[in-house]
Amino acid sequence: MFKTRITELFGIKYPIIGGAMHNLSRAELVAAISNAGGLGILAATTFENPEDLRMEIQRTRELTKKPFGVNLNLFPAMRPRGLDKDIELFIDEGVPIIESSGTSPEQYLPRIKEAGIKIIHKVAGVRYAKTAERIGCDAVTIVGFECGGHPGLDDVTSLILIPETVDAVKIPVCAGGGICDSRSFVAALALGAEGVVMGTRFVATKECNVHPKIKEWIVNAKDSDTTIIGKPFKLASRVIKNKPALTAQQMEARGATLEEVLPVISGQLGKKAWEEGDVDAGILSLGMAVGRIDKILTVKEVIDEMVNGAKEILERLKKEIG
Repeated sequence: MFKTRITELFGIKYPIIGGAMHNLSRAELVAAISNAGGLGILAATTFENPEDLRMEIQRTRELTKKPFGVNLNLFPAMRPRGLDKDIELFIDEGVPIIESSGTSPEQYLPRIKEAGIKIIHKVAGVRYAKTAERIGCDAVTIVGFECGGHPGLDDVTSLILIPETVDAVKIPVCAGGGICDSRSFVAALALGAEGVVMGTRFVATKECNVHPKIKEWIVNAKDSDTTIIGKPFKLASRVIKNKPALTAQQMEARGATLEEVLPVISGQLGKKAWEEGDVDAGILSLGMAVGRIDKILTVKEVIDEMVNGAKEILERLKKEIG
């Protein structure tokens, strides 16, 4: 059941991948996703010190014997150290899977491939998916307008992007943006995706190391409680609609420069908000799926509900179709 090219490529039971979330995708959450049959992805940029990253990879390996990956963030603003050093660290630690995001990973692919590492590249547009295939990525993730973090600049939803991407490339496609349960999981597969990527849903789990007040906010949130910032700087980001986000939008509307806005959207303030539970303390990246989440579960419960619910949906459809 749910055997796809993604499950075969990465050696996982279910085609469900955890989104690599800055400050959140740490060993406990990543290992829980992998142990439940999915693929957990560590967010490397969380760790400014390379040795801290190395320790987190080793800790993840202690918590799970299943495959897991590490994100290679190619956005220039998200590079606390040289990417070559990160790749060398991944190779040295025997990381089996890299998820890259941001700009093209082309210049790093020879070393990654030579080390036998599988790579899946995350993009927000069909043309970028075609580039990922052309340069030799093993798979690609397409994220729609609904996703938390960086949805791209074109405001195209997953419902459109998924089949467009599937039709445009031959490598396996994963889908992200608005996916949080069995119905959205089945919908993505029906549109041609061979796996899904979820971030926001995994924030509202017992294994995610955010303050309980943040999880409570998610449970009570509506789908209209997120917004987009950063478009004038071609750095669109979906975040919760809190005071810093609204302040950033007001500054953008007045023509403020990125340098002027940066103190408002500081990653350190966001880290403080995640840890202390003050939703207005900083920018928090979450997707529109907040409006579909109504309880805090374990990671295993989330994945089991997705898989079992998907089976029920497929059985119902089979009967209805006759």
